[in-house]
Amino acid sequence: MTTFTSYTLDNAPAASRAKLAEVAQAWGFVPRLHGNLAESPLALIAYDTLFGLVAAHATLTPIEQQVAYQAVNVLHECEYCTAGHTYLSRAVKMDEAAIAALRNRTPIPDPKLQALRVFTEAVVRERGGVDGAAVDAFIAAGFSKAQVLEVVTIAATKTLSNYTNHLTKTPKEDFMADPAHGWVAPRNRALAG
Repeated sequence: MTTFTSYTLDNAPAASRAKLAEVAQAWGFVPRLHGNLAESPLALIAYDTLFGLVAAHATLTPIEQQVAYQAVNVLHECEYCTAGHTYLSRAVKMDEAAIAALRNRTPIPDPKLQALRVFTEAVVRERGGVDGAAVDAFIAAGFSKAQVLEVVTIAATKTLSNYTNHLTKTPKEDFMADPAHGWVAPRNRALAG
């Protein structure tokens, strides 16, 4: 069975080292996801660039960004990213009820955030092929046409990381062992119990 290395600054492929150093400076450490992405400089640069563009240029608020990210993570059953974005959701002061609802796939109490979650999940499930009524409902909830495309950008960003984590079996960060952040995908719950 093929195994992947979660690279560090010391052993990463030469073409990935500069980007990995930027990541380490920004985060204070090299997340294992980024260490795995370093196998391909293209994948590492693509993910880090998209993630940075969303943070710097999205018109969705930081909380709305996290709702969209987490909707994708949970739908893809990515344990690593769901745990990571639980931490990031708390960092932007998302309401704990919304965090729990996203993780448990129950309705978010805030109707606008729930509309964002429903739309994001539909975009991912339907691979972009949502009907006009879904787009209309998203806009009627207070979002814009530009934000329709921001959701697509967030879905692309998380598809890169979620699929990488699934394919490379990214080891979880130490903080992800804390039940306050960690999350077990439904398909793995019987194994974890």
